[in-house]
Formats: sequence, structure tokens, C-alpha cells
Amino acid sequence: MRLPLISPAELTDEQKPIYDDMKAGIESTFNVFQAIRQEDGALMGPWNPWLQEPKIGKAIWELTKVMSMQATLPPKAREIAILVTGAHFNSAYEIYAHVAVAEHKGIDEEQLSTLVAGVKPVGLQGEEEVAYDVAHALVTGSVLPRPTYDMAVRTFGRHGAHELIYLVGLYCLVSMTLNGFNVPVPEKE
Repeated sequence: MRLPLISPAELTDEQKPIYDDMKAGIESTFNVFQAIRQEDGALMGPWNPWLQEPKIGKAIWELTKVMSMQATLPPKAREIAILVTGAHFNSAYEIYAHVAVAEHKGIDEEQLSTLVAGVKPVGLQGEEEVAYDVAHALVTGSVLPRPTYDMAVRTFGRHGAHELIYLVGLYCLVSMTLNGFNVPVPEKE
């Protein structure tokens, strides 16, 4: 890990309100995986790098809140898109966190294993298949093919299709943050 975790006692005046907002968001929305160090409340995962640069981190956190707390995409489709993105970048913490979320949302172990291996699972249908296809096309660096975009609009509506595209972009940023700062997966106790 390239950045030490920041204990709440060490936060600057600029970091404190961002920390408080992030901690509240983690506790309400990102609570099926470890993101807060138990002994002192330091934030882990992408939140720690974001706190290190408060102006940038606050902006990313605001986008993350909108994309997470005001999400309209079906939960399984959303997690599939996030896992396709995390797997593409081999982002260990991202995969760790969103496998936990996906399990909580009811995605089965076989599909999860295939997703994190960077392969399209057998048996995806409807919304889940469309989410996979959109995310895969975007992370492989191509223009989203018109038929795939049109299918996303038919499946999720225009707003939902746009949300899916922005979601993949956000999780590309999250994955780059995690990889760039070599953020580790929490050790199991």
C-alpha cells in the first residue's frame, strides 16, 4: 500500500467533513465488506486515497454517492457491470468488495467465479446480459456498438442506459485509484 491509512485523529480541517460524509455513506451503503479499520475508524479501499487529496476525493465521492445511493439500475445488473470493470483491471480490492456485494444481491458463486476471471458467465439473461455486454464493450476500449447501446436503452430506458455507461466509467476510475495506490484487500481474521 502506497498511502498509509489516515486515523480520524490525524485528519485536517479540510478532510474531517469529507471523512464524516464518507464514513456515513460506507455505513449505510457499502457495509457488506470491510471498508473501515476497526481499531480506529480509518477508511480503507478507495476512500483513503480520496481523503489524501480532499478536493479531488470530494468530487469523486459526490459522483460515487449519486451513482450508488440514487441508482436506478437493477442490483444484479449493476454488480455485473462493476465486476466486469474490476476484473478487466484486475483490481483486487474492487473484486473483493463487489464479490461480497454481488453475493448479497444473489448472484451465484459459479457466475461470480466466471465474472472475476474476465469471462462471460453462461446463463446470463435479460438485464444481466445487457449489463455485461455494455460493460465489456466499454472496458475493452471500443466505441459502444449501436446495437448494444440500443439494447441497453430498450432494457433500462434512456436514463438507465446512460447510468450504466457512467457506472462503468466511475468504476474504471475506482479501479485505477485502487491499482495506482496499490490498495490491498483486508486480511481475514
